[in-house]
Amino acid sequence: MLLGGCASVQKERGHLEVAALVEERTGLKTRWNQGTPEDAQVQQHLDALLAGDLTSDRAVEVALLNNPALQGTYEELGVSQADMVQAGLLTNPSFDGSIGFPLSSDGNTETEFSIVQSFVDLFTLPLRKRVAKEQFLADTLRVAHEALATTAEVRQTFTEVQARQQLVALRREVLQAADAAADLSGRQRDAGNITALALATEQAAMEQARLELAQDELALFEAREHLNRLMGLYGARVRWTLAEKLPEVPASEASLERLETLAIQQRLDIDAARKQASLLWNALELARSTRFFGRVEVGVHTHRDANGPRLLGPTLSLELPLFDQRQALIAKLEAQYRQGEDRLTELAVNARSEVRAARARLVTLRNMAERYQKVVLPLRTTIVEESQRQYNAMQIGLPALLIARRDQVEAWRAYLETVRDYWMARADLERLVGGRLPAPAPAPSPSP
Repeated sequence: MLLGGCASVQKERGHLEVAALVEERTGLKTRWNQGTPEDAQVQQHLDALLAGDLTSDRAVEVALLNNPALQGTYEELGVSQADMVQAGLLTNPSFDGSIGFPLSSDGNTETEFSIVQSFVDLFTLPLRKRVAKEQFLADTLRVAHEALATTAEVRQTFTEVQARQQLVALRREVLQAADAAADLSGRQRDAGNITALALATEQAAMEQARLELAQDELALFEAREHLNRLMGLYGARVRWTLAEKLPEVPASEASLERLETLAIQQRLDIDAARKQASLLWNALELARSTRFFGRVEVGVHTHRDANGPRLLGPTLSLELPLFDQRQALIAKLEAQYRQGEDRLTELAVNARSEVRAARARLVTLRNMAERYQKVVLPLRTTIVEESQRQYNAMQIGLPALLIARRDQVEAWRAYLETVRDYWMARADLERLVGGRLPAPAPAPSPSP
């Protein structure tokens, strides 16, 4: 009983397991902000991560250390650990006492004292501790799963920022070219070399390029703000820079076989659901094993009559389970256990299906990007070069040349978006599998 009363809550317990699971699957560290002096070192580390050019790994590390929603999720470990400690404690004994004073001068004072302790708690303590421990382990896995989900979302958003930044740079080059062409067309119109239609066409193309640039700049700003929210940044910290370009699709893909089996083995939410079903079964067994006992209290009672000796002896109090034999509780736990089993089956079936779909999407996007890179973009470049030669030779008009240029820009835009979608799909597949995929072979990076 003394050992049971010495149990205490350790704030760092649980987070160490979460940190180990996250580091094993991402290679990056996380930390729980507890308001301690060591947290000042974390803030200094955050400033160091944001000082240079931001990379995908740095963005993930910042989010794992600083995301407010994730920090709040870490607090669930404290709640779960407190429940686990509570389950390992015995109920406090009850002390009763009474004193009777005589109302006449010939009487004596009468006293009565007793101390009572619940007896059933002693037998159910090991099973209650096992149920609470399994709940704590399940909660730990769920928190780690949330950290991995945040990691995937940060990588996807970082990829979006990279793609948007390159698209803005492409649009600015298009606008500069359109502005120069419009200026040249204005001088040619003043000299009487082109028609008013040709001049208006160039000017319309320049204004369209300006509007498309504004749209892409807004999309870039929104993507940066999304990433700021995921990293928990505000104030001067939002002025981070990103110099790393969107990486090209790898030249060859690593083996993507057995991903379904891998997901079932290492998905943390599936493991948490498995442990949740197990603890519900143990809770059901606990309720069944005590359904006919009710409340059993044993204790010591001392009593002294007014004119007699003091008496000391044991006491026993039994709750007779005549009406309430925990039928409702047992039925509830049975339903919850079946729910847990169904939930585990649902997660496993959905995980396999989602992995298959994500793998197909990844392969398709990779093939599309490769087709753009090897066939579509070279063809668009050839079309523009030939159109320029024919325009210089006055064999085609200005509208035909502008159409060729616009189609080339749209092809590059579609290519960059396909590469972006590939890396976002890869991050999503890693989330669905529950860990990192084999590293693919690097590919040369073409430039617009």
